[in-house]
Amino acid sequence: MLTVKNLSIAFGGVKAVQDVSFTAQKGTIHAVIGPNGAGKTTLFNLISGVYAPTSGQILFKGENVAGKPPEQLARRGISRSFQNLQICMNMSAIENVMVGAHLTLDQSLFKAMFRLPGLRRADRACRAGAADLMSFVGLARYVDAQAAQMPYGALKRLEIARALAARPDLLLLDEPAAGLNNTETAEIEALIKKIAAGGVTVVLVEHDMKLVTAISDHILVLDHGQKLAEGAPQQVCANPRVIEAYLGSDMQAEAVQ
Repeated sequence: MLTVKNLSIAFGGVKAVQDVSFTAQKGTIHAVIGPNGAGKTTLFNLISGVYAPTSGQILFKGENVAGKPPEQLARRGISRSFQNLQICMNMSAIENVMVGAHLTLDQSLFKAMFRLPGLRRADRACRAGAADLMSFVGLARYVDAQAAQMPYGALKRLEIARALAARPDLLLLDEPAAGLNNTETAEIEALIKKIAAGGVTVVLVEHDMKLVTAISDHILVLDHGQKLAEGAPQQVCANPRVIEAYLGSDMQAEAVQ
């Protein structure tokens, strides 16, 4: 589904990502971990088209999409969430999810001006699909709620529902469990597993190592923009270089429990 080859980007003299390569298979969960400033979000921004790489390739379903803008990548099947919530608080919850479906809608100006029956049917279908997605992520009780009235943990899942509304093949999740309590983290864990079980490839950046080791098929470790290690969770958590640079003995013990 996704192959990153020798990917690099520099901002002036700062090499934020240096010669990073990895592969994520269809329907798997691939985690990217590392210390703050390791280049994790920069890597996400490269894959999602926010940044164009200085060098390297990003192969998505066999096509090199490096440097293509986000809207083109979204149409090809790449969707993402953000480290800081990007929710329209002046809209309802279901309207936020419907926004994510805009790529799949007929956006004819003529139909919109005259509110033709086909457009009204499409609007109803879009709303129904958004409601189904809210149910899928565990937010059925918030269908009629305003986004501004929802708790933080629910908003994290609402952003994932909006990303899923674009019908992605690859879903990038940037710190989906950040700021959540244990119950909310368990809900996110179950949701990510369910998304991958449906055939969507998930690549996530996350600091909660207990969550990472519980759900990931493969882990990539970055440090100062470079690949430090990669492999299965148990293999990565036992790597002395990873323990020294990121985990520490206490976090390693918690991660492998």
